[in-house]
Amino acid sequence: MRQKVELLAPAGNLEKLKMAIIYGADAVYLGGKEYGLRASAGNFTLQEIKEGVKFAHQRKAKVYVTVNIFAHNQDLDNLPGYLRELESIGVDGLIFSDPGVWQIAQEINSKLSLHLSTQANTTNWASAQFWQEHGVERLVLARELALDEIKEIREKVDAELEIFVHGAMCISYSGRCLLSNYMAAGRDANLGECAQPCRWNYALVEEKRPGQVYPIFEDERGSYIFNSQDLCLIRHLPELINAGVDSLKIEGRMKSVHYVATVVYAYRKALDAYYADPESYVFAEKWYEEILKISHRDYTTGFLFGKPQAEAQNYETSAYLRYYDFVGLVLAYDEDTGMATVEQRNNFKVGDVIEIMGPQTELFTQRVEVMQDKEGREITVAPHPRQIVCIKVDKPVRPWDLIRRAKNIGGKD
Repeated sequence: MRQKVELLAPAGNLEKLKMAIIYGADAVYLGGKEYGLRASAGNFTLQEIKEGVKFAHQRKAKVYVTVNIFAHNQDLDNLPGYLRELESIGVDGLIFSDPGVWQIAQEINSKLSLHLSTQANTTNWASAQFWQEHGVERLVLARELALDEIKEIREKVDAELEIFVHGAMCISYSGRCLLSNYMAAGRDANLGECAQPCRWNYALVEEKRPGQVYPIFEDERGSYIFNSQDLCLIRHLPELINAGVDSLKIEGRMKSVHYVATVVYAYRKALDAYYADPESYVFAEKWYEEILKISHRDYTTGFLFGKPQAEAQNYETSAYLRYYDFVGLVLAYDEDTGMATVEQRNNFKVGDVIEIMGPQTELFTQRVEVMQDKEGREITVAPHPRQIVCIKVDKPVRPWDLIRRAKNIGGKD
């Protein structure tokens, strides 16, 4: 019997790494200051990677580091030393896409577990066999695979298989995008500087009629022809597990702490329920409702059940759906007074109705009736970024619990 599937979460910085693991991730993936494909994420210094690895290993979680750029000659100069540093720190795996990175790892006899990035576009069993024969222990399959294709690859290789189950989708093959380089002043998506031009507004211009813009559809603001919906496979975890997948990956190193915690929490709950009783497993709608509370686009199952049709694109807007604001993070709780110490993450005030939830805190609703500053003075609003305040709560809370507030949409809470 195969081991339980791994839940793999993004870590854009050290706080997100800790949040992901506390909320139930079995492993996290992160990028250093060089060699990764998310230059705009917080990213980690070597010292921060060391701290993150220590935090993860103390909680029996793993850390994988991305070295998944398509390297140019000058990028290779410092690579051997960087790989040796990662190995000495105790990193659990190296995510790469360029055969040159693989070659250098072999030359220095690196002991790092090699994971082939989705950027390498593994879409068939022959490619999977090739990389397995070259010592790659895990294949991060391309997003463009259907469930039957994943099953066939599983039958042909013994290497671990990792697939994306949640997050943003690129319009190019697994992120190998040229639009950013061409349209955004040379910001190369394959070197970590994607400007996400696939989310921009577009309209049609005919060659001999410069300046005359033709809307491709009825929205005068332009067409979102490249604007994919977000991937969400939380309803289909049993199918993925039975297909032989080893790791379920959540996209989003540039997403918020609220995003990471909420998505990991929902998938963790679903996975634990499945493994507790696979034969009687029933999906609970409350898990899906949780991930509706993060900033997201409409959800799609991507390629899992065949090639996406027209409805998998957003044609009217590139905006995110935001129904809740993340307003605070619990730092401490005083059982005697019922006061929670909170670090503000968004303006909130006395009278607001908030939700509080956490890994061991069942979600509950609370009206803010009493608020104090850190000196104990009564206040009515927490307007300052990361302001430390105390609020009265009706139920016990714990450090790392999330506090959020429903947005006032259309005049209603």
